[in-house]
Amino acid sequence: MTSSLALASPAVPTVPPRAGWAILALALGGFTIGTTEFVTMGLLPEVARGIGEDIPTTGHVISAYAAGVVVGAPVIVSLAARLPRRGLVVALVLALGAGNALTALASSYPQMMAARFLAGLPHGAYFGVASLIAASLVAPHLKGRAVSGVMLGLSVATVAGVPASTWLGQELGWRSAYWLVLGLAIATAVMLLLAVPAAPGNPGATVRGELAALRQPQVLYAVAAGMIGFGGVFAMYSYVAPLVTEETGVARGAIPWFLLAFGVGSVLGTWLAGRLADWDVERSVVGGFAASVVVLLLVVAGAGSVTATAVLVLLVGVLGSVLAVTLQLRLMHVAGDAEMLGAALNHSALNAANGLGAWAGSIVIAAGHGYRAPSLVGAGLAALGLVVFLAGLAAQRHQRGGSLSPGDSDPPG
Repeated sequence: MTSSLALASPAVPTVPPRAGWAILALALGGFTIGTTEFVTMGLLPEVARGIGEDIPTTGHVISAYAAGVVVGAPVIVSLAARLPRRGLVVALVLALGAGNALTALASSYPQMMAARFLAGLPHGAYFGVASLIAASLVAPHLKGRAVSGVMLGLSVATVAGVPASTWLGQELGWRSAYWLVLGLAIATAVMLLLAVPAAPGNPGATVRGELAALRQPQVLYAVAAGMIGFGGVFAMYSYVAPLVTEETGVARGAIPWFLLAFGVGSVLGTWLAGRLADWDVERSVVGGFAASVVVLLLVVAGAGSVTATAVLVLLVGVLGSVLAVTLQLRLMHVAGDAEMLGAALNHSALNAANGLGAWAGSIVIAAGHGYRAPSLVGAGLAALGLVVFLAGLAAQRHQRGGSLSPGDSDPPG
């Protein structure tokens, strides 16, 4: 039997032109979010000098953004489920822009921490609402393609937005990167108003009804697996700038090229995730975690080589996107009627992983183990995430009293 989330499609699936423009606008929001989420990692040394802190301590601002996503996603989606969806995504992207303006104005560590937390609040809620809008604009057999289209904006940001903003921050000062994000947020809001049709919220939604999804065991297993296992990706990537300068031995100006490699991997991973989802979502998650363990261990061994490091950073990008997309599809299914919350919870989980990975990496660096050590910690986190996900699948098989294969469950509603 194929995966519960295998996405049936005709031989040549097409998205209606009007829906295509709307999804493009929603993806631009994803691009804006992806740029601000990851640019701090590429500018970590510059930001540290700017606020007068060392690199391990400044790494905590990455965790602050992630904490904002974790808190904001379920709270905002639950409270705002009744609101018109187009207006909601516009408000969320403008709030993101405001958070980045505060980041650019921050002059101390406490101010930076507060600004990044506020900037992270709209992140997960935006993707939850945007995914639901995108899915509503197309026929059922194109739902997966529409949702992955929104997510593609996040991946493209790692190819274009993050390297470009990192270069800008190095040339004109780190604050300029966050002002750029404010400009992107305003442009996104305009495009959303022009391209996304008006859509009412859910008048019958209640906070209690939305949050009921949190009582579903499979939701909790998937969220926990993402929170822990995806932390392996961020344990390495949070410190990619000092990794390539201190361990690989390249000049600071080469950092954007390694960020570009990660971005190319992310785009390839998003494309690959759609094909893997057509085959089997659950097995794809399992394979993504297992491959992450291997690749992160290889980073520890191969960081002394420029070529090996570039290839491995690209592979980490591929696997990160495969996990992000397939975990989102898994959560949207197991959340039942709270599908929007399921999509938002994925970003809460992944950004909890962001914070966990950055924090764990800072500990081993501060302990004097060097910049390869976070990748070793990351391999351990990915392995633990795999164990949690497999435990969830085992619980699902036990609950149904059958010999369910990892990819077998009910078809999506």
